[in-house]
Amino acid sequence: MVERGIEPHIPVWDRAKRDDGSLSRDDFSYDAERDIYICPAGKTLKTTGRVHGGKTLLYRSSKPDCDVCPLKPRCCPTTPSRKVPRDINEAASDYTRALMETDAYRQSGRRRKKIETLFGDVKRNLGISRLRLRGLTGARDEFLLTAIVQNLKRLIGRAAIPPPKPQTA
Repeated sequence: MVERGIEPHIPVWDRAKRDDGSLSRDDFSYDAERDIYICPAGKTLKTTGRVHGGKTLLYRSSKPDCDVCPLKPRCCPTTPSRKVPRDINEAASDYTRALMETDAYRQSGRRRKKIETLFGDVKRNLGISRLRLRGLTGARDEFLLTAIVQNLKRLIGRAAIPPPKPQTA
């Protein structure tokens, strides 16, 4: 997308954070030139280049480095050495994470939320989980009818006069 001049305004969910007090992947710094991770103690984690699961590289530290490290109880308490996974498309994720901090990204997120809320309303409240009419014209007609229903609901909500409240003595 970036090569074609399209900025990815899609959130990247970072699941690498740990809440058990141990070191997470963010505590390790990545050196793109040498293709290694550097642990907080200054030791290197290298990869074999083998892709696991079709999308992940594993960076591993050496056992002798971890055995004498003072951070071992927080880094890898249950394993002999530390491994850090890195997606093969992590550079794109890093670019998108940096983009997520910009005002343009926040503004597009607000706009996207308006549209996605309407689609969620169609699926949940109107019960339209799939199109029933075939072809482009059928889909266009079905979306047009759905948009009419949504606009009528909005119009009723804004223009309807609520019934008078009963007066109590």
